[in-house]
Amino acid sequence: MDILPTVLLKPGAADRVVAGHPWIYAGSLLRLSAPAADGALVQIKDHRQRFLGVGFYNSKSKIHVRVLDPARVAVDVSFFIDRVRAALAVRQKHLPGASSFRVVNAESDFLSGLIIDKYAGVLVLQISSLGMEQRKPMIVQALQSIFAPGAIVERSDAAFRKFEGLPETNGLLSGTLSGPERIEINGLKFDVDILGGHKTGLYLDQQRNYQLVAGLADHGQVLDCFSFLGGFGLHCARAGAGHVHGLDQSAEACAAATRHAELNGLAAQWSVETANVFDWLKARTAVAPHEKVVPVFDAIILDPPSFTRTRAAVSDALRGYKEIHLRALKLLKPGGTLATFCCSHHVGAALFESVILEAAFDARRVLRRVATLAQSPDHPILPSVPETEYLKGFAFEAAR
Repeated sequence: MDILPTVLLKPGAADRVVAGHPWIYAGSLLRLSAPAADGALVQIKDHRQRFLGVGFYNSKSKIHVRVLDPARVAVDVSFFIDRVRAALAVRQKHLPGASSFRVVNAESDFLSGLIIDKYAGVLVLQISSLGMEQRKPMIVQALQSIFAPGAIVERSDAAFRKFEGLPETNGLLSGTLSGPERIEINGLKFDVDILGGHKTGLYLDQQRNYQLVAGLADHGQVLDCFSFLGGFGLHCARAGAGHVHGLDQSAEACAAATRHAELNGLAAQWSVETANVFDWLKARTAVAPHEKVVPVFDAIILDPPSFTRTRAAVSDALRGYKEIHLRALKLLKPGGTLATFCCSHHVGAALFESVILEAAFDARRVLRRVATLAQSPDHPILPSVPETEYLKGFAFEAAR
């Protein structure tokens, strides 16, 4: 292996790396032993010259080094084959039988800057670091070797690529793709628009929660807020809910959810409405003075997009979370189930639950917590890397 440029860290900066966090910010660097090209592999040492690992260097990014391994490894096709196979083994252990899932979840799988999703026979890449971008041909070769997929698609169109000095890009990298890919999630069929859908095509991080929530909301009238392609609602309908009404502001998503209901033989139990969820809930909980809202739903699911991408906007996000829970709780029958989620990394589980309880207090409801929920195991959480944990959720029963 060639001698690599060395990144020396400032005193005290090594502890985070030793603990397993892969991000080294510019402020932690003491100096470089020799000039390093952006995207190059470098070795990392503490201020006493003790070896810590290797990683990708990028002077244009706030994250100057993304650690790949605590050993001196060669980053070639074999490296990516081994690393992807290790990640795949985790999924096969925790999601046995699943045919669509996240294969690689960046930092969670020691491949910072790389996401790989599997939708049946199609793989989707999302690259967010310069080092990974420069090694894209190696990654594609490794994926072809392991999966022999019908197509490999890139969806690196996320805005955060600009922080690495990278343009947004997407398109077909190999194989052929003639239209939506039909997949199965827990036995339900969905058609995924790989090239034009949201994120890499579909949200895969709720795969296990779909079943868990459906088991709690398996009867009566269910309201599925932010229903998107019908993931939660259709699982509830299959589990035995009398009727599920979905809400989403995207007319395209609502139409897709209806197609999925028909595809799975659940159309008789499903309806959907294109609406702003906040406005819809507000309109149905507005009453005259001294009147009470009549609760009509046996279960309500709240799975909104992130209300904040930054720490500075957390207070505004909390007001939004409180408002939506206050309105929802007024429409929930006594004994009914509220399943609710927050996908903002900046709002922790304890803070999220406290906002829900504040809303319950204002709504004069008492909640019984029956489940604590998290992202599916194909999105692993490393406690030493807090950024890997973003999705948190709870299921409550309305005790009164």
